[in-house]
Amino acid sequence: QVQLVESGGGLVQAGGSLRLSCAASGVTFSNYNMGWFRQAPGKEREFVAAISWSGVVTSYGDSVKGRFTISRDNSKNTLYLEMNSLKPEDTAVYYCNTLRRFEPPTVQATGQGTQVTVSS
Repeated sequence: QVQLVESGGGLVQAGGSLRLSCAASGVTFSNYNMGWFRQAPGKEREFVAAISWSGVVTSYGDSVKGRFTISRDNSKNTLYLEMNSLKPEDTAVYYCNTLRRFEPPTVQATGQGTQVTVSS
């Protein structure tokens, strides 16, 4: 059974940076396309970024393009999200996911989430 455990969230000032990590177990990590989604209070879940199983292909939501970078280390079964130039509107719970489909990004399994709060 797949387990996805996110870490790295926290409180940061606008303009700051955070790096999220997601440790995967119970699956052959390198077989899976992976993604990050986020959900703010009172809002629908929003696609953030996706990465192919090989790490060669990436895609991003319009609101984070140029500021966030998704990456993976298949030798460590770990997914990352580097977040720079953070804005208050980036405040949300961030979820790590295996993807059933890369395009459009379709969630298969999800972690418990990590809270990111950006103060103005």
